[in-house]
Amino acid sequence: MEDQQQLHPAFTHDYYLFRKKFFKIFGGAFHVYDPEGDLIFYSRQKAFKLKEDFRIYSDEDMEEELLAIKTPQILDLGATYHVQDSTTGQAIGAIRRKFAKSFIKDEWVFLSTEGRQIGILTESSWIGAIASRIINLIPQTYIVLTETEEEIARIDRHFNPFILKFTMTIDDDDPPIDRRLIIAAGIMLAGIEGRQE
Repeated sequence: MEDQQQLHPAFTHDYYLFRKKFFKIFGGAFHVYDPEGDLIFYSRQKAFKLKEDFRIYSDEDMEEELLAIKTPQILDLGATYHVQDSTTGQAIGAIRRKFAKSFIKDEWVFLSTEGRQIGILTESSWIGAIASRIINLIPQTYIVLTETEEEIARIDRHFNPFILKFTMTIDDDDPPIDRRLIIAAGIMLAGIEGRQE
């Protein structure tokens, strides 16, 4: 899909670790690390925002913005989140939560820049999804599927009572869904799902 030569190096890895501390009352921050354990993405969220607006930076200094993820809707649980490459201004696509389905099993839809569905992010098992809602500490697993139901990425949540921790593995060197959109989905899980704890 996207020529990796044109991407910021942070988007070219096949493995990412997302970490977010629990018990942050006023907003929160999360960190994303590469396979070598180096920090490559950072975001700090403000509390009580009516519209979601994630700004993703290369480090804690927040001098280099890499991604913007935002929605025009106000407090809409089924909102569409538009993803933009902040270094080029390029629109990448969007991610929309299928709220009705998410009562039983979390599911997000990947959209192209033209608004066409190009894949989904979903919990891998509806039994596991229900169990994780009954017993909140049971780890969840999410998979990224193309329109032909090919699995191209996986997000595993790891049990930790104090830190929200996900690992993402992208199986395809040149996935049919833009890598930045897949990584944005992991950021959405860290930022939005973490608030449900």
